[in-house]
Amino acid sequence: MSRRERSARRGGRCEAAASAAVECKQEPGLFVPVIDRNRCEGKADCVEVCPYEVFVVTTLPVEQRTGLSFLGRLKGRAHGWQQALTPNAEACHACGLCVKACPESAITLARA
Repeated sequence: MSRRERSARRGGRCEAAASAAVECKQEPGLFVPVIDRNRCEGKADCVEVCPYEVFVVTTLPVEQRTGLSFLGRLKGRAHGWQQALTPNAEACHACGLCVKACPESAITLARA
């Protein structure tokens, strides 16, 4: 998918995310997104839909690769170790858009 197509796709999702964010009544920081490292393939759907900029997709640090299942290591290598990370998890409003958007069902929300 080209950069232009991703931007157009993101525009539609951002509008939906913005309207959902208005409806979200959770205070930030009560819940945090938890990413299943064995499932995440770094497709960045969570980055695109999150109105609070909780996610980034980058190379998974080596220390976070330990403990992955065999399938998790295979997926990691196949995708260049690109995975979603949550550097801004405390900004999460638990709107659930990331959970719905993730094609691998790799994201859950947990109480902080």
